[in-house]
Amino acid sequence: MAENGVKRENAASSSSSSNSQSPTSPTTPAVKKKKPEDFKFGKVLGEGSFSTVYVVREISTGKEYAMKVLEKRHMIREKKVQYVSREKEVLSRLNHPFFVRLYFTFQDKEKLYFGLSYAKKGELLPYIIKLGSFDLTCTRFYSAEVVSALEHLHGLGIIHRDLKPENILLDADMHIKITDFGTAKIVTDGEVNEKGRNSFVGTAQYVSPELLTDKRAAKSSDLWALGCIIYQLLSGLPPFRAVNEYQIFKKIIALEYEFPSGFPEVPKGLVQSLLVLDPKLRLGCDEQGGFPSLKSHEFYEGIDWENLPNETPPDLLPYLPSTSTNEEGLRSKFKLSLHDSDSDEFDDQLLARFGLSDEAPQPGGPTNILNLTESEREEKLVKQERESPWHQFVGNNLIIKIGVVDKRKGLFPRKRTLILTEGPRLYYVDAQAMVLKGEIPWTKDLRPEAKNFNVFFVHTPKRIYYLEDHTGYAMDWVKKIEDVHRVYFGDTTQL
Repeated sequence: MAENGVKRENAASSSSSSNSQSPTSPTTPAVKKKKPEDFKFGKVLGEGSFSTVYVVREISTGKEYAMKVLEKRHMIREKKVQYVSREKEVLSRLNHPFFVRLYFTFQDKEKLYFGLSYAKKGELLPYIIKLGSFDLTCTRFYSAEVVSALEHLHGLGIIHRDLKPENILLDADMHIKITDFGTAKIVTDGEVNEKGRNSFVGTAQYVSPELLTDKRAAKSSDLWALGCIIYQLLSGLPPFRAVNEYQIFKKIIALEYEFPSGFPEVPKGLVQSLLVLDPKLRLGCDEQGGFPSLKSHEFYEGIDWENLPNETPPDLLPYLPSTSTNEEGLRSKFKLSLHDSDSDEFDDQLLARFGLSDEAPQPGGPTNILNLTESEREEKLVKQERESPWHQFVGNNLIIKIGVVDKRKGLFPRKRTLILTEGPRLYYVDAQAMVLKGEIPWTKDLRPEAKNFNVFFVHTPKRIYYLEDHTGYAMDWVKKIEDVHRVYFGDTTQL
């Protein structure tokens, strides 16, 4: 589970009582022990098999934390006590701005409580999903922050072992905070043998080959994961993909992956130097010159490593990379809206509980967008059902526009039949398999955007859809979608 908020236990923290006073000093007031009643609990940030993380506000100070609440009974039943102890020990050793911080701990009869730094902007993964992929500037910056963090981590003799976008959080200033150290390992010799049935840790797409073949993890196992993350940031998907974990593992062991068309050459070389089967041959490992060799790679030219925590992160903007190395990608005029609004974290949860969340507002307005009488609409529906192979996918709605597009996720295209109907609905179908693959959700915030005659974007609150019409009717698609949106939601251009 990726938890929103962790950093290290700091001796200078006002909430740490063990080091803040001398037992021989009778004039020093005792630090008040914290308890659950001292906090106002808000929305759930993450859940695991034996823990839940909430955003909380300390009543006396107004400070926000991510409170990890662990059920003692479940920890014991699932034999996770060692994981909790390990995480706390690792957090107590870390002292770096790119890691989450443990401010305090306390407990009651049934639960343990970890007060962690609150990474307000959430996980990195939703940004990858919404944008599809990152541009070179953003990939360089965020992967450099991961490199800086790993240099500190490995310098302490700690292997993360589950590095992935879900475990990379973003703070209010959009700098990274790496979290989730339950499966971390503290070593002294740079490598540790892992034996036994519980030796596998990590996530399938990012796990290193040595953990699969030799049941051991080395520091450079994290470098393998770094290579996977860089590949994913630029292309939109992890390098090793298959229908199940077993097939993914087979591909990892065989180093079976490909770079899609348009993957930039310089970061391609960096990824190739990290995704190496022999952990002692990966760029950045001790045997290959350590982190100085990784940081001096030409991809990181211009990075001010010492000042990285103080740099202003580049804006994450909607971007469609070119599948040709000779062409520029396409950028959006719209800013990213994910996590932009500082809504009350403590009221949204109540709205959602009573079905009042605006997560998926229902469209209003007329249902007869085609200005047909009831009998005319019924007649058209009968004809559509009889003649159109696409009628089966549209829920008895009349089709307004239909066409073949490439639905792009980063550098990866998928051919789909796009169907705009009354409702309003916007379906996409795999025409070869004749399977409905999904829908683009309609809200008042949906915005189509034409980039040229072939390419258009559809912006939604959770995701941006990048679509390419090779027949040159992108602008017609945008106009039709705008017309339908206006009928159902009114003029929202000023919102």
